[in-house]
Amino acid sequence: MTESKKISPNAINALKEALSVIYWKKEDLQDFIKLTLDNNAIVGTINWSVTKRESVKELIERLTNRPDIYKNEIINLLLAVTDFEDFSNLAYWDEDGSKTRKAKEAVGRLRSFTTGYIVKTKEEEEAKKRKIEAEKRIIKNKSLNEELEKLKTHFTSLVTNKDVHQRGFQLEKFLYELFLIYDLEPKGSFKNYGEQIDGAFTFQGLDYLMEAKWKQQVNMSDIASFCHKVETKLKSALGLLVTINGVTNEAISPHFKSIIIMDGSDIMAVLDGRISLTDLLFKKRRKATETGNIYLPISEL
Repeated sequence: MTESKKISPNAINALKEALSVIYWKKEDLQDFIKLTLDNNAIVGTINWSVTKRESVKELIERLTNRPDIYKNEIINLLLAVTDFEDFSNLAYWDEDGSKTRKAKEAVGRLRSFTTGYIVKTKEEEEAKKRKIEAEKRIIKNKSLNEELEKLKTHFTSLVTNKDVHQRGFQLEKFLYELFLIYDLEPKGSFKNYGEQIDGAFTFQGLDYLMEAKWKQQVNMSDIASFCHKVETKLKSALGLLVTINGVTNEAISPHFKSIIIMDGSDIMAVLDGRISLTDLLFKKRRKATETGNIYLPISEL
């Protein structure tokens, strides 16, 4: 509650009245207040041996007298009581319906005094939430950018590595780290019934097998072999072939329908922050579904 926001005396009096009548049993009222207040220790310090009206009066006056401690609690009570709609707790003691009518009238009266204030308060709370979420995104994006910069340095070092075998092994580790920072639940290389699988990950509820190639260019035989690995798994499984140097002109066949392909230019686009890995995967899969082309350059996505 900021200095500029004032709650009218009429609203405070209406809050006292509504709290006194929305519950018949004191125990129920105490539970409601405890669940409403963030700082609910004060409830235990109130004298509840007197009438509800007297207890509520003591509570509200103590809250309003110490805005430095309880600045948010009056707002919490106002929001909770103005949203109050379930009066079924009164039914057992309300043969003629008068208690329920009185409670509804009291809540309605409170709403009439607080409508603008409540709307403003809720709007400010939503704005605060949006600000917090935006700050979280900024922090996350900053962290992501830092991680991508590290991976870019790592990838650049791989390019200059002349040891082909070692470079291929390091590429698997690089891809694992890349997919990890995008929360894609990557799995490292493993063998399955004699087949070597370079990795796996999960994206939008689908499981992907991954194969990484770092040679001049991938040919049709390489792609067919990987497609066979994918197609002998569950029907829902898909494949991602990562080939740093692309594919040969005759490699792509209309019969290859179970995989999508990424190349070195795709990886650099991700590392440079021009597209997120998740957006890249989504667009490649969608284009493959729409056109049948499993290997489109990023410029055509």
